[in-house]
Amino acid sequence: MSGNGGGGTNAASTHKRPNELLASWFVRSGWSKGELARQVNRRARRLGAGHISTDTSRVRRWLDGENPREPIPRILSELFSERFGVVVSVEDLGLRTTRPSPSATGVDLPWTGPQTVALLSEFSRSDLMLARRGFLGSSLAVSAGPSLIEPMQRWLVPSPSAAQPHPEPEPASAGRARGRLSQPELDLLETTTVMFRQWDAQCGGGLRRKAVVGQLHEVTDLLQDPQPDPIRRRLFKVAAELAELAGWMSYDVGLQPTAQKYHVLALHAAKEAGDRPLGSYILSNLSRQMIHLGRPEDALELIHLAQYGSRDCASPRTQSMLYAMEARAYANMGQPGRCKRAVRMAEDTFAEADEWDEPDPDWIRFFSEAELYGENSHSFRDLAYVAGRSPTYASLAEPLMRRAVELFAAEAGRHQRSYALNLIGMATVHLLQREPEQGAVLATDAIKAAKKVRSERVNTRIRKTVDTAVRDFGDRAEVVDLTEWLAIELPETAEAV
Repeated sequence: MSGNGGGGTNAASTHKRPNELLASWFVRSGWSKGELARQVNRRARRLGAGHISTDTSRVRRWLDGENPREPIPRILSELFSERFGVVVSVEDLGLRTTRPSPSATGVDLPWTGPQTVALLSEFSRSDLMLARRGFLGSSLAVSAGPSLIEPMQRWLVPSPSAAQPHPEPEPASAGRARGRLSQPELDLLETTTVMFRQWDAQCGGGLRRKAVVGQLHEVTDLLQDPQPDPIRRRLFKVAAELAELAGWMSYDVGLQPTAQKYHVLALHAAKEAGDRPLGSYILSNLSRQMIHLGRPEDALELIHLAQYGSRDCASPRTQSMLYAMEARAYANMGQPGRCKRAVRMAEDTFAEADEWDEPDPDWIRFFSEAELYGENSHSFRDLAYVAGRSPTYASLAEPLMRRAVELFAAEAGRHQRSYALNLIGMATVHLLQREPEQGAVLATDAIKAAKKVRSERVNTRIRKTVDTAVRDFGDRAEVVDLTEWLAIELPETAEAV
């Protein structure tokens, strides 16, 4: 049992002291030992570590001072981070972990083309080959604060390789050179990336993530072959978009460290492609993740970096999206004045989107009027939470959220996950306004929509919303019915990623 439960085996365990740090987080979480054990097992299965089998006695031994083996410390870090909305490191829990190799972890990576290719290849290969056995998930941790922001700021530093073009490969003596791409082949790679993005919007990140990672690995193979400069830049752009999508899908299924690493590598690839607007979009995803993890100050710094870096080249649609994310950061920091200003800037800039002379790249076309309403309504909803469940901010969120739901409902087949997320958002607004009947109806609709996608993010938000309804209105019949419906329709089972 000690092997399956992730227990420590060193002799020092016989002289262990109670883990007061872990005990403090555990007590504040409100979980029972059995609940924590079940969550650890569920997360381990999602990482592919099916050998983990934790029970209440094992949790008790951790609290008594036993140090569990990997990947348990990382799993506990993720679970407590999600529970409290802040980054709770392994060390914060009073646990020890083996230090992984620099290539496997961290975000302070070399900003050079060849090393970017090598790191993308290594990481995507590890994801494909090792994640199902739990190794990849146990070797990563989310970076935050200066350890994240400072390396990302080097995105704006001119790359040494950008100063002079790569030499043209010598023509092959017969036929096409090994690895050289034709124009139709490159067009097909770009079209395939668009298709993957559409699948993600329709089905969620859990269904196609491995296919995207596999395609990314193939593209890194092509980048290791000699290519003319124009083709090389386009290949780096494809790699950046695929890495961004792999990161986004990882975020969607709850693999936070993996998501961050892919996004960081995507930013490196976007720099090699010379595509600053794409880089700003990737930074916005990192910012969104920081908001999710309770680090709005980090989120704001990342958004400001994105805005500055793309200030003279991003389309109005991209700039509007960045303003909307800036508003989300300010909302979570409890700064209503700056939040409202950013909301207005997002609206005003979006109004100019159709006047842009060039077509928007595919990666930003998702940011529709519905997305604008959804983001801005969530900013006001977040302000309501930060301001102690303020009805004033909830009333500002309600009409915007209603419009977002209406627009997404009209195209739910193409944006099923966004539709589900905004239904959940609308349910939370009604709960803030102390309208449990409407909240329960919308949460029920969200559950129906969630069954059509593979998104742990959607499922988690539904469960948190239902938990809030139970806490505030647990004696209402519609809330009791909602709880029973959730248990039947969305049981807490592991999902393959």
